[in-house]
Amino acid sequence: MSDTLLSIRGLTKAYPGVVANDDVSFDIQKGEIHALLGENGAGKSTLVKMIYGLVAPDKGDMSFDGAGHAPSKPSEARQAGVAMVFQHFSLFDALNVAENVALGMENPPAPRDLAKRIREVSELYGLPLDPARMVGTLSAGERQRVEIIRCLLQDPRLLIMDEPTSVLTPQEVEILFETLRKLKAEGTSILYISHKLEEIRALCDHATILRHGKNVGTCIPAESTAREMAEMMVGSSFATPAAHDRELGDVLLDVTGLSLPQQGDFGTPLRDISFQLRAGEVLGLGGVAGNGQDELLMALSGEYLTEAGSVALKGADVSRHGPSARRNAGLLSAPEERLGHAAAPDMSLTENGVLTAAERQNLTSNGLINWGKAQGFAETVIKTFDVRTPGPHVAARALSGGNLQKYVVGREILQDPEVLVINQPTWGVDAAAAASIRQALLDLAAKGAAIVVISQDLDELMEISDRFGALNEGRLSAPRPVAELDMEQIGLMMGGAHGMEVAHVEH
Repeated sequence: MSDTLLSIRGLTKAYPGVVANDDVSFDIQKGEIHALLGENGAGKSTLVKMIYGLVAPDKGDMSFDGAGHAPSKPSEARQAGVAMVFQHFSLFDALNVAENVALGMENPPAPRDLAKRIREVSELYGLPLDPARMVGTLSAGERQRVEIIRCLLQDPRLLIMDEPTSVLTPQEVEILFETLRKLKAEGTSILYISHKLEEIRALCDHATILRHGKNVGTCIPAESTAREMAEMMVGSSFATPAAHDRELGDVLLDVTGLSLPQQGDFGTPLRDISFQLRAGEVLGLGGVAGNGQDELLMALSGEYLTEAGSVALKGADVSRHGPSARRNAGLLSAPEERLGHAAAPDMSLTENGVLTAAERQNLTSNGLINWGKAQGFAETVIKTFDVRTPGPHVAARALSGGNLQKYVVGREILQDPEVLVINQPTWGVDAAAAASIRQALLDLAAKGAAIVVISQDLDELMEISDRFGALNEGRLSAPRPVAELDMEQIGLMMGGAHGMEVAHVEH
């Protein structure tokens, strides 16, 4: 009998103007963890969508354990033994764990039996879950458990995981890896997509690298360095971000006792947040998703006006100012949600530039938009941040996630903010693009800007931050110099561990 579980031969898929997959061939063996690597737009998502039945290939074929594999919809892929945990969770906040699991099953058992199975399987794989818990009350790590358990209840032979650790603490990552290794030992194959190359090295047996839709090679991650894999992905070498020697200046942002009631049914209230930020300083804020990151950014940007505490910019109280007034005063922001919050999906890149840069870039005159200047600004962002797009006329929704991220971040940085608050600056972008974004943030700090970087990528925060603080249930730990911390301490701070509790920053 063959040891090959999934064999892919000559898969090709083209869309107008782009070949997403170009004659891709590779095999996944039974009981192996196989990484799929590539830059944004390299074709990873299209490839796994064909395996999972969401997209039909134009050419090529697949076989699964020796039989033809051409699912026309996900339910057919699941029946064949393929399960997938998506990067963006597909869960309903207002339903409990068991109800969400049932929605993802073809023939769910009776509620009592399903609850029993969820408990058994979740305990067996070290991912304990309470079937009766409302999903809206779960942390991001617990939500991921729901998605994984929903897949495992189908006894998959191939489990596809897309960026599974992007919302986890270091301790949760270790639990997930133990689970995946247990599945591998039982004979389950795993196709693992991640931009975190050290994770790939620690976990995966083989890696297939895509570049511009083509398979450009395979490697054994444990025998390769992260840099070697990254350079295979981009086809060239790239620089590691380098911090400039910089003297910290005056306090530009002074936040005192900032509190915010819960917004909506599942929002996180902010509780008595205080910190100071100086010119030239990068403050990194970590935390598991859903612990107040979005709320803090919106409270600092002016989208939420807080009822308690104060936000002072260059010594002036801006607590009652909205986003436009804060922008004009020099406080800019870039939220995590690219499509719909940071960018209007159906507007062009030029129009999206106008949305936040109209005043600071003088893109209007007598109330009318100067479209020539607006297009020029968009073209500058595209060129400076290597945004892969036919031009500034393209709608935001037409860009890949990573390229839209580069545009949104570049749009804010090129406005020369005095204070920049940015959430997940390199979320979903490849290693080379992430390095260039981090370098741009360091360059901005070197020019005297004060920067708050909110991120779930701890390596990123350690690389670019001067001080680190952790958000947990809407509270902020006292920021500490990065040089004094190790990963275990940071993970404990993110989890709100005893002994790392909130402390006010001394003024």
